[in-house]
This record gives sequence, C-alpha cells and structure tokens, in this order.
Amino acid sequence: MKVRIEIDTKTFVRFWLVVIGFAFAIFGMYLARTALIIVGASAFLALALNAPVNALAKRIPGKSRILATAVAFLAIVGFLGLFLFYVIPPITQQTLRFVDQAPQMVQSVSSQWAGLGDLVDRYNIQPEVDAAAESIRENASRWATDFGTSVITGIGSVFSALAAVFLVLVITFLMLVEGPSWVKRIWTLYEDPHKMKLHQKLATRMHHVVSGYVVGQLSVSGIGALTSGLVVYIMSFFFAEVPANLALPTIAITFIFALIPMFGSTIAGVLVSLLLVVNSLPAAIIFAIFFVVYQQIENNFISPAIQSKYLELTPLTVLVAVTIGLYLFGLIGGIISIPIAGCIKVLVEEYLAHTKETRKKHDKPMAKLAKKLTGES
Repeated sequence: MKVRIEIDTKTFVRFWLVVIGFAFAIFGMYLARTALIIVGASAFLALALNAPVNALAKRIPGKSRILATAVAFLAIVGFLGLFLFYVIPPITQQTLRFVDQAPQMVQSVSSQWAGLGDLVDRYNIQPEVDAAAESIRENASRWATDFGTSVITGIGSVFSALAAVFLVLVITFLMLVEGPSWVKRIWTLYEDPHKMKLHQKLATRMHHVVSGYVVGQLSVSGIGALTSGLVVYIMSFFFAEVPANLALPTIAITFIFALIPMFGSTIAGVLVSLLLVVNSLPAAIIFAIFFVVYQQIENNFISPAIQSKYLELTPLTVLVAVTIGLYLFGLIGGIISIPIAGCIKVLVEEYLAHTKETRKKHDKPMAKLAKKLTGES
C-alpha cells in the first residue's frame, strides 16, 4: 500500500526558509565567535560580581550602584596588576631557562642511556641507541629554538589578549550598572501577570544555577590553586633548585585551567610539573604525586560539597557539554558549557512540569465523564 503525502508550495518554502535561516545563524555565530566569547565572558563575570556589588551598594552612602561597581572593579584591576607584576617574570624566566637547558638535559639523558652498557652490548643495539640519542638531541635543539621564536613572535598576541580583557571589563561594568534597570524593563512588557510570574520563577532558577556555578567553580579553583602554590613554596625550602617565586605562576596556572571542568586540572598539573622538571626532577615527581592525590580529594569531597547544591548533572551530561563547548568556543566554551547545560536542564524540567500540569487539567473532565458513564458516584 502506497501512501502519498502532498505538501503545498507555501509549507515547502517555509520549511526551507527555516532550514536556511538556522544555517545562516550557525554560520554567523561561527564568524562572530570571538565577539560572543567576549560577551559571554563578560556576562559570567558580571554574574560572579553581582552579589558583591549588591552588598557594597547597600552599605555605601546613597546606595550608589555605580560607585559599588567602581570599587569592585578597582579591586579587579589591582589584582590583575599584581598578577602581571609577580607572575609574568617567573614564567618568562623559566621559559628562557628551558630553552637554554633543553639540549643539555637531552645530553644528560642520553649519557644515562649509554651507562646501560651491559644491556646494550648483550642485544647489540648500540648503533640504534646512538642514532636515537643523536636524533633526540637535534630535535630538542630545534624545538627549543622554535619555542623561543614562538614566544618572541607571540608578543603581538599578548597585546590582543590585553585589549580583549579591557573590553571584557568595560562590558562587565556596563552590565552590572545597567542590568537591574534592563530586567525591570523586560518585566514591564508582560501583560499577563500569571505568565510573568512563571517566567520570573524560571529566570530566578536559571540565575541561581549560573551564579551558583560561577561562584562555586571559582571557589574550587581558588582552593586548588592556593594549595598547589603552597606545596611548591614549601618544596623551595627542601630543593635549592626550585625558586620560591615559582609558587605564584603555579597559583595562576592552576586557577585558570582548573576553571575548565574535568580536563582543566589535569592540564594544570602537567604544566606545573613541566615547570618543575626544568629545575628539579624529584620536585616535579613529588608535585605530580601530590596533585594526583589532591585531585581525588577535590573530585570526591570538595567539588561535590560546593557544587551539588547548584547543579545536578550526570557525568555523561557534563562530558558532552564540555566537549561541545571546547570544540565550538575553545577555552571559554569549556568554562561556560556546564552552566549552559544547567540552564537547559531547568528549561526542560519546567517544560515537562508545565506539560504534565496541562494534561492533568485536560484529563479531569474526561475522567468525570467516564465516571458518569460507568455509573460511579
């Protein structure tokens, strides 16, 4: 039996217009991904600062929100200034040291390989060992040179990043100042009080999820960063090769990368271990062991205790959200993917609850009619 489906021209045109519209929207988002990242970062920073700004505005004479926002931003600018002053020089120093010592490190490793004379002579693999050592030595010199060149040529990217940070701060400032007035204007557009209360409840839940996640993730990252920096600082007393000022880059690297769920802390641990390898191999091994142990404590106790009250997402949902965010928008996408998934979860739950309530209302008359027909009282 053949079924023939007829579609009129108007419906056909509307369908393809919708498809083309979605395609152009996705393409436009891809082209504007840098701007979207800046705006998204500003929005999340504004959510993180909203509670402190509200608290300051209540205590400042005149309850000026602009003055409270300015005070909060002075604190942020001061923190960024200290960050640049104390963190950048040690990282630069360690980078130059790595570039300078890379060939010698490979030479030392190859000498240790040569010390395994009995094993090499037994299997007659001395030519292969010499060739491998020479190849690694040449590649290390080339990699070190290329790395140094990349650092030098990347100065322009640093200025671009500083300009983006400045733009994020400006947009965040305006969001904090104008945000409450814009919210009030949006609610005045509603003519149905019931729908307005429903959407206000939904917006409050989503705001609670996003702001709670931002504050919670900052807290988890801050605890991990301070702990890692303290460990590196303590190791500087036991290992003379480890400089004490390496603790500040450790704090910065751990804090920034730990903001990325699931993958970020591992990347931070690897980067800090590589910084320590340049100075002391035993110190790097000790730090790697500490970081693995601490990650177990953080994943099982610290993070659930802080984040469980805001998000209730399964590990699969978190993994899928982070993967999509990283591939679409890079580092910032990985950071904002979890709260976006939390907001989608709130929307889905609200939709399902509303659908269930609507079905109950429609089912009641039918149930009454069924009872009458069956003669039930």
